Amino acid sequence: MTLLENWRNKAYGDATDDKQKEEIWKNYFLVEKGIYEKILENPKDIITCTVAELATKFDTDIQTVTGFLDGINDSLNKPNPIEEMKEDTVISLDINLEKLYYNMVEAKADWLYNLPQWDALLSEEKRKELYKSQKKSGTVVKEKKVGRNDPCPCGSGKKYKFCCGKN
Repeated sequence: MTLLENWRNKAYGDATDDKQKEEIWKNYFLVEKGIYEKILENPKDIITCTVAELATKFDTDIQTVTGFLDGINDSLNKPNPIEEMKEDTVISLDINLEKLYYNMVEAKADWLYNLPQWDALLSEEKRKELYKSQKKSGTVVKEKKVGRNDPCPCGSGKKYKFCCGKN
């Protein structure tokens, strides 16, 4: 079983009851926040090491670091091979900051996208723009319905009911 499968079984598995899952996620979110605080202090530093070395660097276990890598993978300039990752797999954290912020908003991880480190990395305007862009991406916009007596949208100049609205 791969590291990612182990992590997903632990975090989402059927063998885990709701109370255990809640505890797993509570602990995970605390560790994740600490990792992001450290990484966002020097985001230009591209971390390249094995999965095991990354776990040691951030003083956590392999499963938690695997969950972190699973979460950050879509925000990297070059994603890591997380599906087949092993402890000795060399990974690289070359972070796209705008993508990371956008994905944090998408995950509703306010404890991450509100970290004070973002103040030095992205302007407030850029963060607002990314926030609005992400929120808008999930919004379904209905087109205005054409009324029977409205001008026909085909441009004929006739009323809709006498043009394209005919049965």
